[in-house]
Amino acid sequence: MKVLHVITGLGIGGAEQQLRLLLRHLPVQGRVVTLTNPGAVAEGIEADGTAVTHLGMTGNRDLGALPRLTRLIRQGGYDLVHTHLYRACVYGRAAARLAGVRPVIATEHSLGEAQIEGRPLSAGTRALYLASERLGTSTVAVSPSVARRLARWGVAPSRIRVVPNGIETGRFAHDPRARAMTRAALGLPADAFVVGGVGRLTAGKRFDRLVRAVASVPEARLLLVGEGEERAGLLRVAAECGAADRVLLPGAFEDPPSRPAGGRPDLPSLLAAMDVFVSTSPDETFGLAVVEALAAGLPVRYAACPAIDDLPPGSAPGARRIGESVPELIGALRELRDAPAGRLPLPEAARRYDIAHSARQLLSLYDQAVHGTPLPVK
Repeated sequence: MKVLHVITGLGIGGAEQQLRLLLRHLPVQGRVVTLTNPGAVAEGIEADGTAVTHLGMTGNRDLGALPRLTRLIRQGGYDLVHTHLYRACVYGRAAARLAGVRPVIATEHSLGEAQIEGRPLSAGTRALYLASERLGTSTVAVSPSVARRLARWGVAPSRIRVVPNGIETGRFAHDPRARAMTRAALGLPADAFVVGGVGRLTAGKRFDRLVRAVASVPEARLLLVGEGEERAGLLRVAAECGAADRVLLPGAFEDPPSRPAGGRPDLPSLLAAMDVFVSTSPDETFGLAVVEALAAGLPVRYAACPAIDDLPPGSAPGARRIGESVPELIGALRELRDAPAGRLPLPEAARRYDIAHSARQLLSLYDQAVHGTPLPVK
């Protein structure tokens, strides 16, 4: 089977890195088109052996991208087109139809309760999404919560399939040596109580509240992994709270790395350096960072995580939902500080979200779209 993946951009981000992981586990011939920003993840995908084409799209209204993408699909002789992220879904579905490729799968990675890909939802956004959705075969939701949101939006439930995000579970097994080396590289004392967080440094993640909470627990240090426009603001908050020397922002990371780290810690090593993990984002589509933290054996506190909340009780005994206010975060950190130290066993939740399992589900959906009866268009 020959599959073309179309994605809006390939800078470092959750959906982008999820595509790379899937490509490593899907036994199909593939190629990737990125509409914009062929960044670090594009380099990683090519290092893994999959070609990436940059379409050079200049903005949401660059209609010239549609014929360019149509030609590329037609010339490639693809059996199926798989789109990722909003702009790629809108343009990719239309281009595939114009190129004569009927099987089109679209993965919805980032539909929250009130935002899509970090931007507020609007009537126009919804209308364009639904109009293009009917050009495809089916829509993949990365969690049952996203599936329910799609249905409330107006996507026919018969056209929605749930294929959860996944991780390479074995990579996150706790390594005491990596913990010691990473702490030393970051200047973190071996006996420090380190609170961790991972994600884009944007206002919607509400990391400023975590900074304030850590500042109120004198024994705590914060290791916040990611990059974004709120970086300077978070450092300013830390300084205002008198905790500038206890808040560490080491920057973005690519996971898995496309080349040897060369001394720079990778994500499993950064998680190994933490003692607890906190997610303050109130609106998530999946919560991949929480699953990675659980696979690393960390106790987790989160404001929202469909990946855990959609599972049966007891699937992640080390994870607990908490309020997102600063006093509630302070209380949770103090409780975790006083709890017995040590790593937790790998929970069922982490096993369930292994990327190999997700790839098998997706391959089954590909086979249905290409060789089976197409899902009804409504």
